[in-house]
Amino acid sequence: MSILAIDTATQVSSVAVADENRLLAELTMQARLTHSETLMPHIQQVLRMASMPKEQLDGIAVSIGPGSFTGLRIGLAAAKAMAYALDLPIVGISTLKALACHYPVSGVRIVCMLDAQKGNAYVESYRWEAGRLVTLQPVRVMNIVEAVESCGRAAEPVVLLGDAVQKKVRGKIELPQGVTVAPPHLLMPRAACTAMLGVAELAAGHRDPVMSMEPVYIRRSEAEVLWEKRHPEAVRKERPAEEM
Repeated sequence: MSILAIDTATQVSSVAVADENRLLAELTMQARLTHSETLMPHIQQVLRMASMPKEQLDGIAVSIGPGSFTGLRIGLAAAKAMAYALDLPIVGISTLKALACHYPVSGVRIVCMLDAQKGNAYVESYRWEAGRLVTLQPVRVMNIVEAVESCGRAAEPVVLLGDAVQKKVRGKIELPQGVTVAPPHLLMPRAACTAMLGVAELAAGHRDPVMSMEPVYIRRSEAEVLWEKRHPEAVRKERPAEEM
């Protein structure tokens, strides 16, 4: 089973082609160019690198969040368009779970942190047990400083991953004893991990509905919050009376 995987949940643009046995090709870039500028050229390039005509793909995996609102929409739109046009099965992969796959080490708590703006992060923690990734604490929005401090109370070593760690923790927050930051090449999302999780999901028969699948945002965008503050009358009209 050969699949295309896309991860645009952060500033990293990452595309990969893989099968159940190996990573065939990957292109990962963190630059100032937007995903709308880079994603489709990256998809074309990585398919060429893998000598994989798009017609020979067996499925598509896409990172569905949480993460950047705009980035997630661009990645998911491209993945859904290809899945529909090529009549391929598609599966959405948690960005945080894919991050945890960067660090397949037992005896370590893996804490993934993605930027949620205003000093907050989407935080989820995992541990590898008998070769299986186990969720220790499901995703929640936390203050970044408080999240790092809470890691110091863990009973095992903790490794931090994610763009919130890259931008707002590494070199800026004193880490508690027993807490470390993943090295740069493991810190940010990679489509290779999205691909490996996607291969397993598709092989197990899991599929997402291409027309209705949506990103996992966890919270509303800042634009939505500001609009509601400026238009309270419209909000009251839209919400049922029992919600008011």
